[in-house]
Amino acid sequence: MSHGKSNALSADQALEKLKNGNTLYLISKISSGDISPRRRLDTSDNGQQPYAIVITCSDSRVIPESIFGAGIGDLFVIRVAGNVMDDHQLGSVEYAASHLGVKLIVVMGHNHCGAVDAAINHDPDGYIKFITDEIREAIGEEKNEYKACCLNVLHSIDIIEKSLLIHEQEEQGLKVVGAVYRLEDGKVDFFT
Repeated sequence: MSHGKSNALSADQALEKLKNGNTLYLISKISSGDISPRRRLDTSDNGQQPYAIVITCSDSRVIPESIFGAGIGDLFVIRVAGNVMDDHQLGSVEYAASHLGVKLIVVMGHNHCGAVDAAINHDPDGYIKFITDEIREAIGEEKNEYKACCLNVLHSIDIIEKSLLIHEQEEQGLKVVGAVYRLEDGKVDFFT
C-alpha cells in the first residue's frame, strides 16, 4: 500500500531519466564539487581519499555531496532511513575510519524526517519496524519532532563511540560530531 504522492513517471521512464542524468554526469566538468572526468580517472587509478564519513538519512531531499559542496572521493556516505546505526553501518564506519584514514564522522539527521515521525506517531509493520524501534529507543517519550531528531542523532553517535575500533581511533584524533540538516533552507546545524 502506498502512502503519499504518486510519482508521475513509470519505472521505465524513471530509469531512462537516470540513464540520461548519468550521461550528462559523465561529461560534466562544473559542479560545486569536483566531478570532472579527470577526478573520476584519478580516483579510479589512485583510490578514494574521503575527508569525512557522513551517516545520514535516505531521504531524497538530503544530498550530502551537494549539501557540503563535495565531489567524487570527498565523502564516504552511509545512508539509511532515519540515520540509524546497525552492524552494517557500523562496519562501514569502521572501514572508512581504519582503512581509509578518515578523521571526521558526522551523523546528520534532518528535520521533517519521515522515519522519526513514524516512530513518534505510528506503529509500522514489516522491516520498517526495525528502524522505528531503534528510533524509539533513542527518543524515549519525546514528541517534539526536532528534539527527537537530535536525540536520534546522539543515539547513533553513542553506538559509534562504543565501537572498540572507533574508540581507539578517537585516541588518535578521530572526531564524531552530530548535525541536523534543515530542509527549508539547506543549513546544517552542527552539534558543538
